[in-house]
Amino acid sequence: MPVEVLNQETAYRGRAFNIRRDRVRYQSGAVVSLDIVEHAGAVTILPVDADGRILFIRQYRHAAGKEMLELPAGTLDPGESPLDCARREIREETGFAAQELIEIGEFFLAPGYSTEYMYVYLATGLYPDALQGDEDEFISLEPIPITRAYEMALVGELQDGKSLAALLLARSFLEKG
Repeated sequence: MPVEVLNQETAYRGRAFNIRRDRVRYQSGAVVSLDIVEHAGAVTILPVDADGRILFIRQYRHAAGKEMLELPAGTLDPGESPLDCARREIREETGFAAQELIEIGEFFLAPGYSTEYMYVYLATGLYPDALQGDEDEFISLEPIPITRAYEMALVGELQDGKSLAALLLARSFLEKG
C-alpha cells in the first residue's frame, strides 16, 4: 500500500536516534501525521562459549525500569559495517572476541514507528580480548547453558525482544552443534 509523503521534518535530534514527523496521504485519501524514530541500525550477538553456554549480559534499562537479561548488542557507528559493529560490541560487553561471527538473520525491531534494522550474529571460538565499554553501561556477564536459555525464553524469563528473536534465528545453527 503505497503512501504519498507530503512533508518530513526532524522534530528531535538525540544522541541515539532522531524523531522525524512525516505527513502522509494514504491511497484512501486520508492524511495523517506519523512520528518515526530514525535509528542508524544495530547488531545483536549470540556468543556461545566452548562449554556450550550462551553469554548473556545483565544491565539496567531505564525505559523498562529494571535490570534485563539480554544478549550483547549495540548501535552502528557512522560508516561502520554491521560485522565491524558486532566485533566491537562483543568485546566491549563480554570481554571476549570471536574467531567466527556468522550473520544468521536480520529484522526490523519495531517497524510501526522505527527505522531500526537489526543484524544478528552467532559468535563462536571465543577468546579473552576486552575493549573498554561505554561509560554509561554497567554490565555483568551471565553464561547460561543453551537448553536453559530456550527454557527461559519459553516461560517468559527473557523479556528482551531482540534476544528472543536472536534465539529463534540461532536455533537451527545451535542444533547442528
